[in-house]
Amino acid sequence: MEPRFDLLVIGGGINGCGIARDAAGRGLSVAVAEMNDIGSATSSASTKLFHGGLRYLEYFEFRLVRESLIEREILLKAMPHISWPMRFVLPYHKSMRFDSTTPTSKLLNVMMPWMKGRRPAWLIRLGLFLYDHLGGRELLPGTSRRNLRDGPEGAPLNAKFEHAYEYSDCWVEDSRLVILNARDAEERGAKILPRQKVVSADPVDGGWRVTLENTATGASETITARMVVNAAGPWVGDVLRGTLKSNQQGGVRLVRGSHIVTKRLYDHDKCYFFQGTDGRIIFAIPYETDFTLIGTTDADHDDAGKAPECTAEEQSYLIDFINQYLAEPISDADVVWTYSGVRPLYDDGASSATAATRDYVLELDQSRGAPALNVFGGKITTYRKLAESALEEIGKVFPDLSQPWTAGVPLPGGDFPVSGVDQLIQDVRAAYPFVSARWAQRLVRAYGTDAKDMLSDAQSLTDMGEDFGASLTEKEVRWLMKNEYAQRADDVVWRRSKLGLLMNKDQIAHLDEWMQDVLTSQQTAAAE
Repeated sequence: MEPRFDLLVIGGGINGCGIARDAAGRGLSVAVAEMNDIGSATSSASTKLFHGGLRYLEYFEFRLVRESLIEREILLKAMPHISWPMRFVLPYHKSMRFDSTTPTSKLLNVMMPWMKGRRPAWLIRLGLFLYDHLGGRELLPGTSRRNLRDGPEGAPLNAKFEHAYEYSDCWVEDSRLVILNARDAEERGAKILPRQKVVSADPVDGGWRVTLENTATGASETITARMVVNAAGPWVGDVLRGTLKSNQQGGVRLVRGSHIVTKRLYDHDKCYFFQGTDGRIIFAIPYETDFTLIGTTDADHDDAGKAPECTAEEQSYLIDFINQYLAEPISDADVVWTYSGVRPLYDDGASSATAATRDYVLELDQSRGAPALNVFGGKITTYRKLAESALEEIGKVFPDLSQPWTAGVPLPGGDFPVSGVDQLIQDVRAAYPFVSARWAQRLVRAYGTDAKDMLSDAQSLTDMGEDFGASLTEKEVRWLMKNEYAQRADDVVWRRSKLGLLMNKDQIAHLDEWMQDVLTSQQTAAAE
């Protein structure tokens, strides 16, 4: 008989896995079908921030900012291993001018035409005051003024910047966030199906008969579901009109965001918020201990099927942008890696990619005689609230759903206090003396309390098995394959971790070959 589920979620990104976790926790039988690796597209290519969106205040998106700011601390408490507070330094100089078409800029041009594109200090202070108070902070410190001549924050900057404002937001390991939601959904009964593409979906008896194709082997299977959730991210439109054959008109605007990673540009652990003369902003963020992450761009991306790449023009844009602030300019030679993702924003008709809303829109469609929920837009900070909103819509089909439950419930490995990271690192080193301080920090930041589960009964480095380089061992890789759906080297070194920055091509190729041998052995044993 065909496996039957209450809910089939199409798309294993943060929205799809977040909805699956919430739904499974309310008692629905759920399957998640992802045509590639879990979290392999947009959800692993963000700027890695849980933030309210300071710049969205200029678009008067107060509800979105407030919701994001509230979520920031809820999420921080639920995942203190993969998310942590970060201070952001916003340099200011009175001569700075901005060519911007935000509602705030237009208003200033009418009321204060003599400013000629300048963003006055009082406006920045007002924005930061709102940012501090809209979301009701509990854990994060508020805004302060910083003298750049006195502290390390001014050392990497052009000497003309004498003052800055400093405020709080949070870092998040985006791709690990997706994996942890998928794991938690599975622990609550969901079935996670990576590398399973939905190739057809047909309404039958008020539900859906869906055909899945394994993108690695070509094998197909059929399942049935009472309801479908289209959380396909950049492919949401293709699934809506192609796979589900709906006439619904909801649209998505694909916006490419590219990033560059350089050698470490400064010694402190704070992030910079840089304002550009074109009205855009970029961040410079401490990254993986030895590097600095710079991004992002905003450019329309026409085809979801075309893999996003940081173009030479985007790389030059980011370098030129940050060089307006740095005392020692960088060049292409300083770039060690680039990545790019496509944001599936709701198409609100905005004149530019930068102005397009980051809010989410949910549309319930029953026009084909079977219910489908289509998910447009959203940002990583509000994924949990998006999932709650989605369950409100799903509740129209399943009216006996229990109440929302995810606020305050930790994700796997996150069952310790926000202030407990250092203690957990010490505990790991005490239990496993062969693990170095840097290695222990990486494991705790990736797995939290699950680090000890992964290390299990190891008593020496020899017990960890083969060393693939950059502290990645056979024991960890086997744990990732068993518990976190990893099948290829890229899954491990670019999404479950960022060890690809420290490993060479030969090491990564060897890891991939080793993993394929393990999978082949497992498949052979299962067939016997």
